[in-house]
Amino acid sequence: MSATLGTLLRQLQPDWKIVVLERLSDVAEESSNAWNNAGTGHAALCELNYMPEASDGSVDPAKAVSINEQFQQSRQLWSSFIDRGILDGPSTFINATPHMTFVRGEKDVAYLKKRYEALKTQPLFEGIEYSEDSRVINQWAPLLMQKRRVGEPFAATRVPAGTDVDFGALTRQLFANLASEGVDVRTNIEARKLRKQADGTWKVSYRRSLGKTPGSLNARFVFVGAGGWAIKLLQSSRIPEISGYGVFPIGGQFLKTSNPAIVAQHKAKVYSQASVGAPPMSVPHLDTRVVDGEASLLFGPFATFSPKFLKNGRITDIVAQVRPGNLGPMLKVAIDNPSLITYLLSELLKNHKKKVDSLRVFMPTAKDEDWELIQAGQRAQVMKKDPTKGGVLQFGTEVVTSADGSIAGLLGASPGASTAASIMLNLLQTCFPDRMPEWEPTLRELIPSYGEQLNPDAARADASLSATAQALQINR
Repeated sequence: MSATLGTLLRQLQPDWKIVVLERLSDVAEESSNAWNNAGTGHAALCELNYMPEASDGSVDPAKAVSINEQFQQSRQLWSSFIDRGILDGPSTFINATPHMTFVRGEKDVAYLKKRYEALKTQPLFEGIEYSEDSRVINQWAPLLMQKRRVGEPFAATRVPAGTDVDFGALTRQLFANLASEGVDVRTNIEARKLRKQADGTWKVSYRRSLGKTPGSLNARFVFVGAGGWAIKLLQSSRIPEISGYGVFPIGGQFLKTSNPAIVAQHKAKVYSQASVGAPPMSVPHLDTRVVDGEASLLFGPFATFSPKFLKNGRITDIVAQVRPGNLGPMLKVAIDNPSLITYLLSELLKNHKKKVDSLRVFMPTAKDEDWELIQAGQRAQVMKKDPTKGGVLQFGTEVVTSADGSIAGLLGASPGASTAASIMLNLLQTCFPDRMPEWEPTLRELIPSYGEQLNPDAARADASLSATAQALQINR
């Protein structure tokens, strides 16, 4: 998010001075790191949580279409960045990987069929396929079908135009370009406190990670893209808009294999239904990953718990966030979500063997010795005040902005990095409304569909999908 915003501002207003403060020794070592997330280009092609079944049995494609629209803006922006030499060749950060959904049982099969029927007429979902035929699904993803129990109802959808994204490589390339153009990218610098000054600027107090030397700088605008630590910095700013917000950290692990014989049999990201009580971010999926040119498979995530808001956080994080304004909402969330607590406890009790047993639901032939556990990133899920419920747990991405637009920060997780372009465009509109008329021509060059929607116009959607597929060297 920070890399996207910084690059946009550099293109829109090259005379502005931009300073980046990174707490660790390099950028993209937390949530954006390739092994700290699943690398899914979230376009709602396979993720069922964007299209839940209503109480009357109906399914509404509106949310899925909205997420896909946002991902198309990211695709357009990345294509433009490649044309401008800001990003390296597309294969360094994005690879064509079909997106699939696989379900079992009569109820889920019926739901998936309804979802397919609702999506197949949407222009942005053109090419989606559906099958209940084991022979067809075996062609799509052989590991799903080998030694599958006879007579078990199952179904799958497939979209060849899905992608796998190395957000770590993408982020590093964006920051490297910013640094080459004079942006001051400082590592080993921990932002500690934000204070509004009498002249309207923000004093950003920081400490060097090595030597603990303090320092500060002043800025007219501040973006807090600090992952789970954003809540701490926004609270330090004392803007009233952050009152009532809290976050709940959920960690994750993945099973990983680099066995060439296994990896060669699976080229897809395959999502399924979440377990009862599980948060949407814990939907099980078996994924092809390509990181630094090497292909592997991941399965998970398996939830873990740590009081830290980042992998490199502090054990006091979860307590240090408590304020009078957010204590009530957080307690209400705890009371209203006992199934989440039960789910977390059950996950924490799973050993390696039990986790491979979960994988066998997807891949019946999985062997314990072929898979290792890797620790993924921390996700700080948003808890916030709600006028009717008192407090709610939110599984999305949210930008908190001060009334004067001089500071903004990002909270939450999925769909996260996939929709960075759309989220940062909205941030620009909110924080720099007077600049938007001047910036609009450049924004339209960078993102041709800026200010418009693709899905209502089939021809426009087709042209955009084809153009970005060619630029990014991925499937149509």
